[in-house]
Amino acid sequence: MKIVADRDVCIGAGLCVGTSDTVFDQDDDGIVVVLVEDPEGADADLAREAVSLCPSSALRIVD
Repeated sequence: MKIVADRDVCIGAGLCVGTSDTVFDQDDDGIVVVLVEDPEGADADLAREAVSLCPSSALRIVD
C-alpha cells in the first residue's frame, strides 16, 4: 500500500489530518503533505479512511 497525494487538487479541508495526523499533515498553505507513504497496521486503516473522506479526491491508494 502506498499513499499518493495530488497537491494540485487538494483544497485544504484537513479531513486527512483530522483522521490520521501520523500519516498526513498540511503545509503553511493548508495543502496535504504525506508523512508516511507506506503506513502499516492501525495507521493504514486510518489512512484508508482519510482517502475515502477526502472531498477533492486528492488522495489515493496504490497497491
